[in-house]
Amino acid sequence: MGICNISVQDGYNDTFRGSERTFGNAETRGKGRALLYLAELQDGGLLYFFPLLFIYTFIVIGNLMIFFAVRLDTRLHNPMYNFISIFSLLEIWYTTATIPKMLSNLISSQKTISFTGCLLQMYFFHSLGNTEGTLLTVMAIDRYVAICNPLHYLTIMTPRLCAQLSAGSCIFGFLILLPEIVWISTLPFCGPNQIHQIFCDFTPLLKLACTDASVILVQDVIHALAILITSLIISLSYIRIVVVILGIPSAEGRKKAFSTCIAHIAVFLLFFGSVAIMYLRFSATFTPFWDTAIALAFSVLSPLFNPMIYSLRNKDMKDAIKKLLCPQKVFHVRGS
Repeated sequence: MGICNISVQDGYNDTFRGSERTFGNAETRGKGRALLYLAELQDGGLLYFFPLLFIYTFIVIGNLMIFFAVRLDTRLHNPMYNFISIFSLLEIWYTTATIPKMLSNLISSQKTISFTGCLLQMYFFHSLGNTEGTLLTVMAIDRYVAICNPLHYLTIMTPRLCAQLSAGSCIFGFLILLPEIVWISTLPFCGPNQIHQIFCDFTPLLKLACTDASVILVQDVIHALAILITSLIISLSYIRIVVVILGIPSAEGRKKAFSTCIAHIAVFLLFFGSVAIMYLRFSATFTPFWDTAIALAFSVLSPLFNPMIYSLRNKDMKDAIKKLLCPQKVFHVRGS
Protein backbone atom coordinates (compact mmCIF):
# COMPACT_ATOMS: atom_id res chain seq x y z
CA MET A 1 0.00 0.00 0.00
CA GLY A 2 2.92 2.28 0.52
CA ILE A 3 5.01 3.53 3.39
CA CYS A 4 4.46 6.22 5.93
CA ASN A 5 7.36 8.29 7.15
CA ILE A 6 7.01 10.26 10.34
CA SER A 7 9.42 13.13 10.81
CA VAL A 8 9.49 14.54 14.33
CA GLN A 9 10.79 18.07 14.31
CA ASP A 10 11.70 20.93 16.56
CA GLY A 11 9.56 24.01 16.09
CA TYR A 12 12.68 26.15 15.73
CA ASN A 13 14.22 24.06 12.96
CA ASP A 14 11.26 23.91 10.60
CA THR A 15 13.08 23.90 7.28
CA PHE A 16 12.60 21.99 4.04
CA ARG A 17 15.46 20.12 2.42
CA GLY A 18 14.33 18.79 -0.92
CA SER A 19 10.90 17.16 -0.55
CA GLU A 20 11.39 16.28 3.16
CA ARG A 21 11.52 18.17 6.39
CA THR A 22 14.69 17.46 8.34
CA PHE A 23 15.82 17.93 11.85
CA GLY A 24 19.56 18.19 11.43
CA ASN A 25 21.64 17.01 14.39
CA ALA A 26 19.60 18.78 17.02
CA GLU A 27 17.73 16.99 19.76
CA THR A 28 14.17 17.46 20.88
CA ARG A 29 11.90 16.01 23.51
CA GLY A 30 9.22 15.65 20.89
CA LYS A 31 7.38 18.87 21.62
CA GLY A 32 7.56 20.04 18.02
CA ARG A 33 5.64 18.71 15.03
CA ALA A 34 5.49 15.32 13.36
CA LEU A 35 5.22 15.19 9.57
CA LEU A 36 3.42 12.12 8.25
CA TYR A 37 4.63 11.60 4.70
CA LEU A 38 3.23 8.65 2.72
CA ALA A 39 5.75 8.55 -0.11
CA GLU A 40 4.16 5.92 -2.32
CA LEU A 41 0.64 7.26 -1.82
CA GLN A 42 1.42 10.83 -2.77
CA ASP A 43 0.18 10.40 -6.35
CA GLY A 44 -2.54 7.81 -5.75
CA GLY A 45 -4.11 8.71 -2.43
CA LEU A 46 -7.70 8.52 -3.70
CA LEU A 47 -7.03 5.05 -5.09
CA TYR A 48 -6.60 3.79 -1.51
CA PHE A 49 -8.89 6.31 0.17
CA PHE A 50 -12.24 4.90 -1.01
CA PRO A 51 -11.52 1.20 -0.29
CA LEU A 52 -10.27 2.12 3.19
CA LEU A 53 -13.28 4.38 3.76
CA PHE A 54 -15.60 1.54 2.72
CA ILE A 55 -13.83 -0.88 5.10
CA TYR A 56 -14.04 1.59 7.98
CA THR A 57 -17.74 2.28 7.31
CA PHE A 58 -18.45 -1.46 7.22
CA ILE A 59 -16.55 -1.97 10.50
CA VAL A 60 -18.50 0.78 12.27
CA ILE A 61 -21.94 -0.20 10.94
CA GLY A 62 -21.38 -3.96 11.34
CA ASN A 63 -20.14 -3.77 14.91
CA LEU A 64 -22.81 -1.22 15.87
CA MET A 65 -25.46 -3.61 14.55
CA ILE A 66 -24.13 -6.40 16.76
CA PHE A 67 -23.95 -4.09 19.79
CA PHE A 68 -27.52 -2.79 19.46
CA ALA A 69 -28.92 -6.19 18.44
CA VAL A 70 -27.64 -7.65 21.72
CA ARG A 71 -28.74 -4.69 23.82
CA LEU A 72 -32.28 -4.52 22.38
CA ASP A 73 -33.08 -8.25 22.19
CA THR A 74 -33.86 -9.67 25.65
CA ARG A 75 -33.15 -13.21 24.42
CA LEU A 76 -29.48 -12.26 24.13
CA HIS A 77 -29.17 -10.84 27.62
CA ASN A 78 -26.69 -13.42 28.89
CA PRO A 79 -22.95 -13.31 29.67
CA MET A 80 -21.74 -14.61 26.30
CA TYR A 81 -23.61 -12.06 24.19
CA ASN A 82 -22.90 -9.29 26.68
CA PHE A 83 -19.16 -9.85 26.18
CA ILE A 84 -19.63 -10.02 22.39
CA SER A 85 -21.45 -6.66 22.37
CA ILE A 86 -18.71 -5.01 24.43
CA PHE A 87 -16.05 -6.51 22.17
CA SER A 88 -17.86 -5.13 19.10
CA LEU A 89 -17.96 -1.66 20.64
CA LEU A 90 -14.24 -1.86 21.40
CA GLU A 91 -13.56 -2.83 17.78
CA ILE A 92 -15.12 0.44 16.61
CA TRP A 93 -12.94 2.56 18.89
CA TYR A 94 -9.90 0.38 18.09
CA THR A 95 -10.11 1.21 14.37
CA THR A 96 -11.14 4.82 15.03
CA ALA A 97 -7.79 5.37 16.77
CA THR A 98 -5.94 4.94 13.46
CA ILE A 99 -8.09 4.75 10.32
CA PRO A 100 -9.52 8.33 10.30
CA LYS A 101 -5.96 9.67 10.46
CA MET A 102 -4.92 7.30 7.67
CA LEU A 103 -7.82 8.58 5.56
CA SER A 104 -6.90 12.21 6.13
CA ASN A 105 -3.27 11.46 5.23
CA LEU A 106 -4.35 9.91 1.94
CA ILE A 107 -6.06 13.08 0.71
CA SER A 108 -4.07 15.75 2.52
CA SER A 109 -1.03 17.50 1.11
CA GLN A 110 0.23 18.28 4.62
CA LYS A 111 0.35 14.86 6.30
CA THR A 112 1.06 16.07 9.83
CA ILE A 113 0.37 14.88 13.35
CA SER A 114 1.63 16.48 16.54
CA PHE A 115 3.98 14.53 18.76
CA THR A 116 1.32 14.56 21.46
CA GLY A 117 -1.17 13.28 18.89
CA CYS A 118 1.27 10.50 17.98
CA LEU A 119 1.57 9.43 21.63
CA LEU A 120 -2.20 9.60 22.10
CA GLN A 121 -2.77 7.49 18.98
CA MET A 122 -0.36 4.85 20.29
CA TYR A 123 -1.92 4.94 23.74
CA PHE A 124 -5.54 4.55 22.65
CA PHE A 125 -4.79 2.07 19.85
CA HIS A 126 -2.78 -0.28 22.06
CA SER A 127 -4.89 0.26 25.19
CA LEU A 128 -7.99 -0.74 23.24
CA GLY A 129 -6.05 -3.70 21.80
CA ASN A 130 -4.99 -4.74 25.32
CA THR A 131 -8.59 -4.43 26.49
CA GLU A 132 -9.76 -6.63 23.63
CA GLY A 133 -7.10 -9.23 24.42
CA THR A 134 -8.15 -9.27 28.08
CA LEU A 135 -11.82 -9.49 27.11
CA LEU A 136 -11.08 -12.41 24.76
CA THR A 137 -9.50 -14.15 27.78
CA VAL A 138 -12.67 -13.47 29.79
CA MET A 139 -14.79 -14.82 26.92
CA ALA A 140 -12.69 -18.00 26.80
CA ILE A 141 -13.15 -18.49 30.55
CA ASP A 142 -16.89 -17.87 30.15
CA ARG A 143 -17.15 -20.61 27.50
CA TYR A 144 -15.00 -22.89 29.67
CA VAL A 145 -17.40 -22.53 32.61
CA ALA A 146 -20.48 -22.88 30.36
CA ILE A 147 -19.32 -26.13 28.75
CA CYS A 148 -17.15 -27.73 31.44
CA ASN A 149 -19.36 -26.80 34.40
CA PRO A 150 -22.84 -26.14 32.91
CA LEU A 151 -24.86 -26.88 36.06
CA HIS A 152 -23.17 -24.09 37.98
CA TYR A 153 -22.78 -21.65 35.06
CA LEU A 154 -25.54 -19.23 36.08
CA THR A 155 -24.45 -19.19 39.71
CA ILE A 156 -20.82 -18.51 38.73
CA MET A 157 -21.27 -16.07 35.84
CA THR A 158 -23.64 -13.71 37.63
CA PRO A 159 -24.54 -10.31 36.12
CA ARG A 160 -22.45 -8.64 38.81
CA LEU A 161 -19.37 -10.75 38.02
CA CYS A 162 -19.82 -10.14 34.28
CA ALA A 163 -19.97 -6.38 34.88
CA GLN A 164 -16.85 -6.57 37.05
CA LEU A 165 -14.97 -8.61 34.43
CA SER A 166 -15.95 -6.19 31.66
CA ALA A 167 -15.01 -3.11 33.68
CA GLY A 168 -11.82 -4.79 34.89
CA SER A 169 -10.77 -5.58 31.31
CA CYS A 170 -11.14 -1.91 30.34
CA ILE A 171 -9.35 -0.60 33.45
CA PHE A 172 -6.48 -3.06 33.06
CA GLY A 173 -6.16 -2.40 29.33
CA PHE A 174 -5.88 1.36 29.77
CA LEU A 175 -3.74 1.45 32.90
CA ILE A 176 -1.11 -1.15 31.95
CA LEU A 177 0.17 0.97 29.05
CA LEU A 178 0.19 4.36 30.77
CA PRO A 179 3.69 4.14 32.35
CA GLU A 180 5.26 3.20 29.00
CA ILE A 181 3.64 6.12 27.19
CA VAL A 182 4.72 8.56 29.92
CA TRP A 183 8.27 7.17 29.73
CA ILE A 184 8.40 7.58 25.92
CA SER A 185 7.16 11.18 26.23
CA THR A 186 10.26 12.03 28.32
CA LEU A 187 12.80 10.66 25.83
CA PRO A 188 14.99 12.94 23.67
CA PHE A 189 14.59 12.44 19.92
CA CYS A 190 17.16 13.02 17.15
CA GLY A 191 16.66 13.73 13.44
CA PRO A 192 15.99 13.04 10.64
CA ASN A 193 13.37 10.98 12.46
CA GLN A 194 11.44 9.21 9.74
CA ILE A 195 9.31 6.16 10.51
CA HIS A 196 8.26 3.69 7.84
CA GLN A 197 4.80 2.97 9.17
CA ILE A 198 1.17 3.90 8.52
CA PHE A 199 0.45 4.87 12.14
CA CYS A 200 2.44 5.75 15.25
CA ASP A 201 3.84 2.65 16.93
CA PHE A 202 6.30 1.82 19.70
CA THR A 203 9.32 0.25 18.03
CA PRO A 204 9.56 2.62 15.02
CA LEU A 205 9.23 5.62 17.34
CA LEU A 206 11.78 4.30 19.85
CA LYS A 207 14.29 3.86 17.03
CA LEU A 208 14.30 7.65 16.71
CA ALA A 209 15.10 8.22 20.38
CA CYS A 210 18.63 9.17 21.45
CA THR A 211 18.83 6.18 23.81
CA ASP A 212 20.50 2.77 23.98
CA ALA A 213 19.14 0.42 21.33
CA SER A 214 18.79 -2.32 23.97
CA VAL A 215 15.75 -0.44 25.26
CA ILE A 216 13.89 -1.46 22.09
CA LEU A 217 14.78 -5.12 22.63
CA VAL A 218 13.58 -5.02 26.24
CA GLN A 219 10.34 -3.40 25.13
CA ASP A 220 9.87 -6.02 22.40
CA VAL A 221 10.46 -8.85 24.87
CA ILE A 222 7.92 -7.45 27.37
CA HIS A 223 5.28 -7.09 24.66
CA ALA A 224 6.04 -10.56 23.31
CA LEU A 225 5.70 -12.16 26.76
CA ALA A 226 2.36 -10.42 27.31
CA ILE A 227 1.08 -11.66 23.93
CA LEU A 228 2.34 -15.22 24.47
CA ILE A 229 1.00 -15.54 28.03
CA THR A 230 -2.44 -14.23 27.07
CA SER A 231 -2.70 -16.42 23.99
CA LEU A 232 -1.50 -19.45 25.98
CA ILE A 233 -4.22 -18.97 28.62
CA ILE A 234 -6.89 -18.68 25.95
CA SER A 235 -5.51 -21.64 23.97
CA LEU A 236 -5.49 -23.90 27.04
CA SER A 237 -9.09 -22.91 27.80
CA TYR A 238 -10.27 -23.79 24.31
CA ILE A 239 -8.25 -27.01 24.20
CA ARG A 240 -9.94 -28.10 27.41
CA ILE A 241 -13.32 -27.08 25.96
CA VAL A 242 -12.74 -29.11 22.78
CA VAL A 243 -11.75 -32.17 24.85
CA VAL A 244 -14.96 -31.90 26.90
CA ILE A 245 -17.08 -31.40 23.76
CA LEU A 246 -15.59 -34.48 22.09
CA GLY A 247 -16.63 -36.46 25.16
CA ILE A 248 -20.31 -35.55 24.74
CA PRO A 249 -22.17 -38.78 23.77
CA SER A 250 -24.69 -37.37 21.29
CA ALA A 251 -23.74 -35.87 17.92
CA GLU A 252 -26.43 -33.21 18.35
CA GLY A 253 -24.97 -32.20 21.71
CA ARG A 254 -21.47 -31.95 20.26
CA LYS A 255 -22.73 -29.85 17.34
CA LYS A 256 -24.60 -27.46 19.66
CA ALA A 257 -21.60 -27.08 21.96
CA PHE A 258 -19.22 -26.46 19.05
CA SER A 259 -21.59 -23.86 17.57
CA THR A 260 -21.29 -21.69 20.69
CA CYS A 261 -17.48 -21.79 20.61
CA ILE A 262 -16.45 -21.78 16.96
CA ALA A 263 -17.03 -18.04 16.52
CA HIS A 264 -14.98 -17.25 19.65
CA ILE A 265 -12.14 -19.47 18.46
CA ALA A 266 -12.19 -17.86 14.99
CA VAL A 267 -12.03 -14.32 16.45
CA PHE A 268 -9.27 -15.39 18.85
CA LEU A 269 -7.16 -16.85 16.01
CA LEU A 270 -7.77 -13.81 13.81
CA PHE A 271 -6.94 -11.28 16.53
CA PHE A 272 -3.88 -12.95 18.02
CA GLY A 273 -2.70 -14.19 14.62
CA SER A 274 -2.45 -10.63 13.33
CA VAL A 275 -0.90 -9.48 16.64
CA ALA A 276 1.73 -12.23 16.44
CA ILE A 277 2.67 -11.38 12.85
CA MET A 278 2.95 -7.71 13.79
CA TYR A 279 4.83 -7.93 17.11
CA LEU A 280 6.58 -11.31 17.37
CA ARG A 281 9.08 -10.59 14.58
CA PHE A 282 11.96 -9.23 16.71
CA SER A 283 14.93 -8.78 14.34
CA ALA A 284 13.09 -10.07 11.25
CA THR A 285 12.69 -7.42 8.56
CA PHE A 286 10.28 -7.08 5.66
CA THR A 287 10.09 -4.82 2.63
CA PRO A 288 8.19 -1.54 3.13
CA PHE A 289 5.26 -2.97 1.16
CA TRP A 290 4.90 -6.00 3.44
CA ASP A 291 5.46 -3.90 6.55
CA THR A 292 2.56 -1.71 5.48
CA ALA A 293 0.38 -4.67 4.49
CA ILE A 294 0.97 -6.38 7.86
CA ALA A 295 0.26 -3.16 9.79
CA LEU A 296 -2.94 -2.57 7.82
CA ALA A 297 -4.09 -6.16 8.33
CA PHE A 298 -3.32 -5.87 12.04
CA SER A 299 -5.37 -2.71 12.41
CA VAL A 300 -8.44 -3.66 10.32
CA LEU A 301 -8.56 -7.45 9.83
CA SER A 302 -10.19 -8.53 13.09
CA PRO A 303 -12.68 -5.60 13.26
CA LEU A 304 -13.64 -6.21 9.62
CA PHE A 305 -14.45 -9.92 10.00
CA ASN A 306 -15.81 -9.76 13.54
CA PRO A 307 -19.40 -8.85 12.50
CA MET A 308 -19.46 -11.57 9.84
CA ILE A 309 -18.09 -14.27 12.15
CA TYR A 310 -20.53 -13.53 14.97
CA SER A 311 -23.60 -13.08 12.76
CA LEU A 312 -23.26 -15.64 9.96
CA ARG A 313 -22.73 -18.66 12.22
CA ASN A 314 -25.17 -17.73 14.97
CA LYS A 315 -28.93 -18.10 14.42
CA ASP A 316 -29.90 -16.09 17.50
CA MET A 317 -27.65 -13.22 16.43
CA LYS A 318 -28.99 -13.30 12.87
CA ASP A 319 -32.58 -13.20 14.19
CA ALA A 320 -31.70 -10.29 16.49
CA ILE A 321 -30.12 -8.34 13.62
CA LYS A 322 -33.14 -9.00 11.40
CA LYS A 323 -35.38 -7.80 14.21
CA LEU A 324 -33.24 -4.68 14.56
CA LEU A 325 -33.32 -3.90 10.82
CA CYS A 326 -36.93 -4.93 10.09
CA PRO A 327 -38.89 -4.74 13.37
CA GLN A 328 -42.31 -4.38 11.68
CA LYS A 329 -41.70 -7.35 9.37
CA VAL A 330 -40.64 -9.58 12.28
CA PHE A 331 -43.68 -8.52 14.28
CA HIS A 332 -45.97 -9.25 11.33
CA VAL A 333 -44.53 -12.72 10.75
CA ARG A 334 -44.82 -13.63 14.41
CA GLY A 335 -48.32 -12.24 14.63
CA SER A 336 -49.58 -14.05 11.55
